[in-house]
Amino acid sequence: MIQSLSLPTILDTRAGPITLRRAHTDDIAAVLGFLYDDPISQARGDSYDPADRAVYVGALEEIAQSPQNELVVAENAEGTVVGCLQLTTIPGLSRRGGTRLLVESVHVASQFQSSGIGGAMMKWVMEVAAPAVGAAMIQLTSDKSRKDAHRFYLRLGFIDSHAGFKHRVG
Repeated sequence: MIQSLSLPTILDTRAGPITLRRAHTDDIAAVLGFLYDDPISQARGDSYDPADRAVYVGALEEIAQSPQNELVVAENAEGTVVGCLQLTTIPGLSRRGGTRLLVESVHVASQFQSSGIGGAMMKWVMEVAAPAVGAAMIQLTSDKSRKDAHRFYLRLGFIDSHAGFKHRVG
């Protein structure tokens, strides 16, 4: 169960220590800021409208209530949320009934990128979170245009092994 992860936890980065903790509703604006402060999101016309806050609160509550999901934020010593990621466990029959740990929405605030925060978060996923939930594999997707992100994941030992497909509903 992903909610059995021991959080909060402190990680060292070149930007100083960060605390990984479960997201709460006060973090919504910061997390959406990361998600939408991005050329791909902007090209889709995505943006955060505070009038939609109830929708986002409902989504975060659904994540928090699911034993297979966790939205994690990284907070610096000043109390600023500087990064986030979402973890989802997926039980399966392949790999001898192995559980996959899906990592989504990995973001670091633009002013803190290249400071080791993303690497520290992903190493925590690989070294702590995945074993804690009994994952046989960690998987993630990254938009094809995110070449820097691809190099980042390759440096961490991920392999570019599959093509991903999406179908927009509605």
